[in-house]
Amino acid sequence: MDSCDISLTLEGPIKKGGRVHLCRVGDGAESGWATAPSLPRLRVGDFLEGGNAEFLVVSIGWLPGSGGKASSSLVLLEACNDVAAGDFQCTISRRGYALAWVTLSDKGAAGKRTDESGPLIGTMVEETLNLSVVQGFIIPDEPLQLKGLLSDLALVQGFDLILTTGGTGVGPRDITPEATLAVIEMRLPGFERAMTAASLAKTPHGAISRAVCGTLGQAIIVNMPGSPKAVAECLEPLLPTFKHTLEKLQGDPSDCATLRK
Repeated sequence: MDSCDISLTLEGPIKKGGRVHLCRVGDGAESGWATAPSLPRLRVGDFLEGGNAEFLVVSIGWLPGSGGKASSSLVLLEACNDVAAGDFQCTISRRGYALAWVTLSDKGAAGKRTDESGPLIGTMVEETLNLSVVQGFIIPDEPLQLKGLLSDLALVQGFDLILTTGGTGVGPRDITPEATLAVIEMRLPGFERAMTAASLAKTPHGAISRAVCGTLGQAIIVNMPGSPKAVAECLEPLLPTFKHTLEKLQGDPSDCATLRK
């Protein structure tokens, strides 16, 4: 990293835990926003730190253009401490991984069912992997919506882990595997076998699952069943593998053989 990865101006003070939008100077910032002369490539989970200011990137989107201008990047920052208005020279760092869980449920998306599986994923992964961000999403069993969300989370938002729950069976609305296959770049059959073995150790119905695992960009995507019990069973054998898999996927050149001694 350079000594200063981004120069930003905070237009108004912000309390710890508060959130502020960051955009380029001249792109239409509202009162109280933060602006920067230019925006580097940022990912959810990045920290921006300079002087007495520290921010966490929690979302990345678009600021619609007007008057013929193109849309531009819009970054949502969360303050990690109380920050006064002013100019800051910030470095960008990444201290942990960013996890997104996605629950596929028509009833859940309609507010007719309380989701327990998604939050359980966050709890279990956080016990074994250093996470800087955990975000959850509940969407209906719609393939186009899932394909769009997976692509956005991996390639735009920059999440490291994307774990879905639900829609892996053979019912008419079980579309998760097909939607996942449409977007992943590399399949992880070992992950799939490990989950199947864990399920079969508990019930012969584990053979019915069609869960798919793979990678997209620098992210791992894993499909899991819909029930909390099945999530816990399938996630358990994968937890020790996530860190090493992400390190290799994201460019660690060390020799894997050294880990087998």
